[in-house]
Amino acid sequence: MDTEQLEQLIGAAFENRALLEQTRYREAVEQVIEALDKGVLRSASQDADGLWQTHVWLGQAILMYFAIRKMEVHEVGPYEFYDKIPLKRDLAGQKIRVVPPGTVRYGAHLEPGVVLMPGYVNIGAYVGSGTMIDTWATVGSCAQIGGGCHLSGGVGIGGVLEPPGARPVIIEDGCFIGSRAIVVEGMHIEREAVIGAGVVLTSSTKVIDVTGAEPEEIKGHIPARSVVIPGTRMRKFNAGEFGIPCALIIGRRKESTERKTSLNQALRDFGVSV
Repeated sequence: MDTEQLEQLIGAAFENRALLEQTRYREAVEQVIEALDKGVLRSASQDADGLWQTHVWLGQAILMYFAIRKMEVHEVGPYEFYDKIPLKRDLAGQKIRVVPPGTVRYGAHLEPGVVLMPGYVNIGAYVGSGTMIDTWATVGSCAQIGGGCHLSGGVGIGGVLEPPGARPVIIEDGCFIGSRAIVVEGMHIEREAVIGAGVVLTSSTKVIDVTGAEPEEIKGHIPARSVVIPGTRMRKFNAGEFGIPCALIIGRRKESTERKTSLNQALRDFGVSV
């Protein structure tokens, strides 16, 4: 089936789950998940103008995949798993390095050259070539991670399955995400940004650019090459005035400098904890 046919079948079955009793609808779901696993389809992608588009029907297919799968035992060497979704296979053939007990679920795509330490990548996610996912870092459902990124130890990249139209987390090429940082709720981090250790970015997080004469508030995204650290801002409550978390943009990586050199220089120049 071509993509248009798949989208029509998925949309119909999502509206009427009884259709999943029919073979062609179940096969459509299976074909979509296989295409996500191979990177032929992506839960979100950039259009010709560079804008990110969320493909709602692919999220619907993932939800229905859970519905048609049965719980079963999956054995990998000494490990035993009991789940509906199998693990990704043929890692060597795809040139993906996975260090035990790192786990990639079937339906996630990792490009050649990705290194996964003992972390986790969930169904529907996409990870670009040359990206390092460090120890205990997690990449949630449908998250889109660019090439040449580094997700440091303990980083939490949120996933999204419901509602199916919700935008996933998007991290573009060349970004560095510091230890224990959290990026959730459809946050968009543009290319080559540096997110310091412990930064929490949600849809409601106040991101404040303090590089100019006056603070400038940004919501929902981090501009390209920004250097971001945790911060606090004061807010009045009935019981008094207290500091609440925010994120501060304190500088920019130089676009003219080679990427790796620029990252190291940014960390030194701005004293960012990673």
